[in-house]
Amino acid sequence: MVYLELFWSFVKIGFTSFGGLSMIPLINHEMVSHGWMTLEEVADIVAIAEMTPGPLGLNCATFAGMQVAGLPGSLVTVFGVLSPTLTVCLAAAMAFEKFKNSRLLANLLTGIRPMCMGMIASVILSQALSNYTEAGSLVWPAVLIGVVGLVLLARFKLSVPKLILLSAALGLVLVR
Repeated sequence: MVYLELFWSFVKIGFTSFGGLSMIPLINHEMVSHGWMTLEEVADIVAIAEMTPGPLGLNCATFAGMQVAGLPGSLVTVFGVLSPTLTVCLAAAMAFEKFKNSRLLANLLTGIRPMCMGMIASVILSQALSNYTEAGSLVWPAVLIGVVGLVLLARFKLSVPKLILLSAALGLVLVR
């Protein structure tokens, strides 16, 4: 039964998100609402998925399925999340080719972009609350690591793999 629930949850995620970060609030909701994971466990899975090669949403689905139901669970979640994506991509490619000069299509895309940004902002807020607070108070070493990472990424264009390694080292030193 858990396999069917996992499959259906990730089919819904695949049909209602646009990949990448926009999948995280939906994965978060499904995992927490079914009692499969806590917010902290989802945050851990997102961190691991960010560090591994491949699409973020697919990596999250794989790790979530593995956490909930082992290897069969990860296969079910991957199949669930990819099925609608393939279907929608095929339909979109056919429609885009037919209506590529349509003003209606341009207007639809103009509406979708801000919604995606809102979903990303929601993820940032929920992950920040999960990663920078503990028992209702700020974890200052984590805030410091986040600020240093933001500055190194935005100002000095440090590569993401180097930033991850530096953040891990700072976490070991500052948090123990």
